[in-house]
Amino acid sequence: MRKLYPKSTIDELCYPFIYEDSLLCDYEIVTDDLTRMVGWAINDLSILKLDYPNNNDLKSLEDELNWLLPLCYHLNGSIRGTLAITEEDHLQLLENYRNIKSITQKSISGFVLPGGVSPVGILNKCSSMSKQVIRLMVKLHNEEHKEIPNILPKFTNLLCNYFFAATILINQITGYKEIPFKSKSYQ
Repeated sequence: MRKLYPKSTIDELCYPFIYEDSLLCDYEIVTDDLTRMVGWAINDLSILKLDYPNNNDLKSLEDELNWLLPLCYHLNGSIRGTLAITEEDHLQLLENYRNIKSITQKSISGFVLPGGVSPVGILNKCSSMSKQVIRLMVKLHNEEHKEIPNILPKFTNLLCNYFFAATILINQITGYKEIPFKSKSYQ
């Protein structure tokens, strides 16, 4: 069977690599989606901030998400193109994450069922998508023998944790009480 690659005009092609066999295209689609979700979270956070106009933690979170937005697109091109995530980016994200953890340290211990006002659901999805990005890096490396710079999975693992911590921060501010999850599978 021949490969799918219909002749198209530029108007009929959504992405130059959409028909390639490599998981690299899948990686780029998921990181593109992640970036769009972060943009959505920023929008919903700006709406939430109207209910908490003097809350400095929400303002800081908004600033951090705006800083992360282009980094998610940099994550997108950092395998096929030039590595655009730096150690400085990682250290800044680590500082932001640890700051949120210190603010929320009494709010959570362990797994919780997802919930809360928007943008909590969006940020939970961003956390989950970060895991998908990491898995695609693993597959690209292990199955397609693509060299993955160590900073990328390191940064993306931290990104996953950061998004989750951001949900806890928002829930703490809004008074939403997380429901602890008790696994029947892992005890």
